[in-house]
Amino acid sequence: MISRWKWILKQTVKKLWFRATLFAIVAIITALLSILFKSMIPESVSVKVGAEAVDNILNILASSMLAVTTFSLSIMVTAYGSATTNVTPRATRLVVEDVTTQNVLATFIGSFLFSLVGIIALSMGAYGERGRVILFIVTLVVIALILITLLRWIQHLTSLGRVGETTAKVEQAAIETFIARARNPCLGGYPWLENNEQPKGTVAVYPKKIGYVEYINMVKLSKLLTNDPRHVYLVAQPGSFIHPSMPVLYLSQGQESSISADLLETIIVSDVRSFAQDPRFVLASWPK
Repeated sequence: MISRWKWILKQTVKKLWFRATLFAIVAIITALLSILFKSMIPESVSVKVGAEAVDNILNILASSMLAVTTFSLSIMVTAYGSATTNVTPRATRLVVEDVTTQNVLATFIGSFLFSLVGIIALSMGAYGERGRVILFIVTLVVIALILITLLRWIQHLTSLGRVGETTAKVEQAAIETFIARARNPCLGGYPWLENNEQPKGTVAVYPKKIGYVEYINMVKLSKLLTNDPRHVYLVAQPGSFIHPSMPVLYLSQGQESSISADLLETIIVSDVRSFAQDPRFVLASWPK
């Protein structure tokens, strides 16, 4: 089992904006670093690079990358609609988390911002003759990266949003989820067979939110009870819909107010269900 923060980081990395933001920051830093390292270039080399060579290339990149990014976004929306219609709406989340698509968009957006920052810095005269050489070399590397990404993107478009590709993603998610559950049938705890009735001598702990149980941090839950003689009976499982009038766990008698808030923090509630610990959601996402 992984901790809460590792799980949050894992889910954040899957977001579409994460890679785009990361690539954009790297692109901006790369464009600005050319200003700092311009003193490393000999003057004899800087003369060989024309003053307008970098300007023209950056202008072409800025205009083309913006158009390509917009076109790619429209393709993504179409693929999401295709997955929703032809497979199942629940499987759309896996298409959104597609790594290749996110890397492609991040590369295009990063290249656009790189060229934009380069054009602005050139207009301000921040590079000088030597800085233009470094910017020119970095621009050639960016162009090579764009070409490789475009070739991967063209190949990936042949399967993006298709029934076979989306079904394969659901199948892979199912394998990972069921293997994890098979290794930890009770998420690292002990089975509670009489889970329809409240155990004697326990108090019910109610959630403060409405939604689906997305993840249960068993690592933190275990640490909270390491030196505590009391027992916790989990009522809600990942995928369960909970509300403030429904108990999510039972705590054996004691000063429950001092620990109930910490126990509730181990249960992450969201508006949507997740594939991480929810085998039932994986089965519900399977194409009919």
